[in-house]
Amino acid sequence: MNNRVTFYISAVGLSVFCALLFSMKSAEKVAPTERKIENTAYQSGEILNYRIHYGIINAGLVNMTVSEPLTINNKSAYNLKVEGETLKSFDWAYKVRDKFESWVDGESQAPIRYAKTVRENAYFNQDIAIYNHSEKWLKNKQGQLTIPQYTQDVASAIYYMRTLDYANASVGTTYPIDVYLDNKIYNLNVKYMGKEVIKSDIGKIRCFKIKPQLVVDRVFKRTDAMTVWVTDDENKVPVRIQTDIRVGSLKVDLVKYQNLKNPMTCLVK
Repeated sequence: MNNRVTFYISAVGLSVFCALLFSMKSAEKVAPTERKIENTAYQSGEILNYRIHYGIINAGLVNMTVSEPLTINNKSAYNLKVEGETLKSFDWAYKVRDKFESWVDGESQAPIRYAKTVRENAYFNQDIAIYNHSEKWLKNKQGQLTIPQYTQDVASAIYYMRTLDYANASVGTTYPIDVYLDNKIYNLNVKYMGKEVIKSDIGKIRCFKIKPQLVVDRVFKRTDAMTVWVTDDENKVPVRIQTDIRVGSLKVDLVKYQNLKNPMTCLVK
């Protein structure tokens, strides 16, 4: 999956990950960062379920989960999982079994560890990383890579975007976000587009509308090809993701949620 920033599919090759941890125990002793972000958006035990549409076809599922609290480097942390797959009825067209996983420091919202397993038709790729944010590097299978401090990955970026303050933002405000993917760092932005009420599978919802910047490659045609609607409340749950790709369009809709941190006050009665 070369150069692909996909916020809808997802995380882990456990045996490879464990091997890397064994060889990199020194990285575990480093505090990930000194940044402090108040997380009012999500909590342990949260589960979000999505349906993927390819055009008018119901093509796949995405599940996002937050683990119970963990302790890593003597600090509170969460294990964030984003897992996506095509339905068996769609596998004949393009089979996907993707997983992204991030272990995130609860205080800084910066990833401590990352793991990815991607299976798409005949393509297979795994990646793992250990971050040292204070010294601005990460280690992966290729060696050591210099990174901007607080670099995110595919899984952690989704949850980090939920901690941003859209309620007090002006239309056009951009938020910088550095994302690690496949041994590269992408310096991207998330642009706030305003508020919008949309009809969804869970009802009529007031939303913040945002545009995460993409990397133009064999999948995405434009840097602005993706739009995301998140709930206009403290949870800032992604309700809908819509994007154009080189062979059509994808829409990802929230169909079920459990254990939100705050009441969903964005529902329009």
